Amino acid sequence: MSGANLRTCIVIPIYNHKDAIGGTLARLSVHGLPMFVVDDGSDEATQAVLAQLAAEYGARMTLLRLPVNGGKGAAVMAGLRAARSAGYTHALQIDADGQHDANDVPRFIAAARAEPGAVILGRPVYDESVPKSRLYGRYATHVWVWIETLSFTIRDSMCGFRLYPLDAVCALIDSVRIGTRMDFDIEILVRLHWRRLAFRTVPTRVTYSTDGVSHFDVLWDNVRISASHTRLVCGMLLRLPMLLAHKALPRKTAAARADAGWWRVAERGSRLGMALLALSCRLFGMRFTSLWLHPIVGYFLLTGRGARVASQRYFTQLEHAATGERTPQPGWRSAYRQMLAFAQSGLDKLAAWSGRIAEEDVIFDDPAAFETLVASGRGALVIGAHLGNLEMMRALAVRNGRAKVTAIVYTEHAKRFNSVLSSAHVDFSSRLMQVSDFGPETSMMMKARIDAGELLVIVGDRVPAHESGRTTDARFLGAPAPFAQGPYVLAHALGCPVYLFFCLKEQDGRHRMYFEPFAERISLPRRERAQHIAAWAQRYASRLEHYCRKAPYQWFNFFDFWARPGKTMTEAAAPGGNDVRA
Repeated sequence: MSGANLRTCIVIPIYNHKDAIGGTLARLSVHGLPMFVVDDGSDEATQAVLAQLAAEYGARMTLLRLPVNGGKGAAVMAGLRAARSAGYTHALQIDADGQHDANDVPRFIAAARAEPGAVILGRPVYDESVPKSRLYGRYATHVWVWIETLSFTIRDSMCGFRLYPLDAVCALIDSVRIGTRMDFDIEILVRLHWRRLAFRTVPTRVTYSTDGVSHFDVLWDNVRISASHTRLVCGMLLRLPMLLAHKALPRKTAAARADAGWWRVAERGSRLGMALLALSCRLFGMRFTSLWLHPIVGYFLLTGRGARVASQRYFTQLEHAATGERTPQPGWRSAYRQMLAFAQSGLDKLAAWSGRIAEEDVIFDDPAAFETLVASGRGALVIGAHLGNLEMMRALAVRNGRAKVTAIVYTEHAKRFNSVLSSAHVDFSSRLMQVSDFGPETSMMMKARIDAGELLVIVGDRVPAHESGRTTDARFLGAPAPFAQGPYVLAHALGCPVYLFFCLKEQDGRHRMYFEPFAERISLPRRERAQHIAAWAQRYASRLEHYCRKAPYQWFNFFDFWARPGKTMTEAAAPGGNDVRA
């Protein structure tokens, strides 16, 4: 979801605030947001006021009534569920007593637009009206929350002015029992933090009215809050290894939303962790370091729901497209093996660039096409995929000097991993060509390299790295999928031979390279341009499907490959790797 697609409403829990609710709604209504008012078993006088306000505001206000008083948390949860059922993506929670500054609503909305996946918290700015007992008493809870999250991210967990992303919060409240009274505001934030949501803070003025009605029970609400902190501390201790691991990893942000394009997906894994694995390879060798991949992949499997879902979709498509052949069953086991193969490919890239893979361990299935091309001295466009180990060709070319291979890449979401590879060989970055679009200037640069006899490597199994990029549909594993037009348009502009390249790791640990002719030249007549592009994309998709069947665990697109650009796409949450873009 982009910030422009936010559908935001306001959720207001109320219990016997008949004198304040009218003014609160009046101040909120100027912002034009739909309002869900949840009556938490109020008395008859308050019910009468709410009925009158519902008639006055009409469709702008939805009134929900709980039969008995269940507490603030129960009312808020009822409002959040109702808002999500009505199709809203975000809900702004605000108290009914008028102590929060309604003028700050646009600031919360702006923060959510900038980062739709984050929880936007109000940080109270008090005036002289605040009771000192409340002002200083809040810090006891703040300290406990900082302990429970091992973080200072949640600056104030008790402010009732906040904005939630509804998918995430409803998934939580539907799966975990959360306190239903004054402990709700605290507990839900801690648990959302455990689920790796990002938090952003908006300073907001808070005023306490001298004649205001407070439903905070000094005895029992403090007992409930204390009991909640006891549960949360126990939960923190149980999660301690994972919480400590989270300290070294980026939290979920807008870049890791479920509908984000692959290019917006945040790279997972810390620079330190990757560097330690590289150091382990140098000191202890590949075989010992590979053992560390099992718990690391297990962690990513457990915490990367988006990657699991995307993996299941891929294996489901593979199974449906199978014609009598046996394929991996979709599920946790196949997702684990796919992620493990991805992690292993990262180590293999490092080994290739650092000279730890012997030449006899990398073989051509049929070297004729590659030998003929190199002997001719001609340049060519080579189309690969996120299948197996595309870096093997570049690494070997640098080591033996037989061919100059340059990768056309999009590296923004794999900077940490690329920096590790750069440290393995000085020539790694010199043969990367970072492009953001295929304009005339970029095409001229590529043409110069082709004329100099270089091989330009590009991938064809990802849509362009922006929503406006052009795609064409091709049938892949039994269903239509969007493929980038870029490789074929580029081949037409360069007027050079085109080859396909795939490198698959075999069971004996060797790498087998497949280098096959694709077209002597791709021509796209203006009148039949779309049809020709579609035909070339389908031909590529068929070859990609062939190699996916040959090595099903080695295709590493951990997002919904069959989703349309700009439509819903599954969160890709696989660890970062070098991507050669389409």
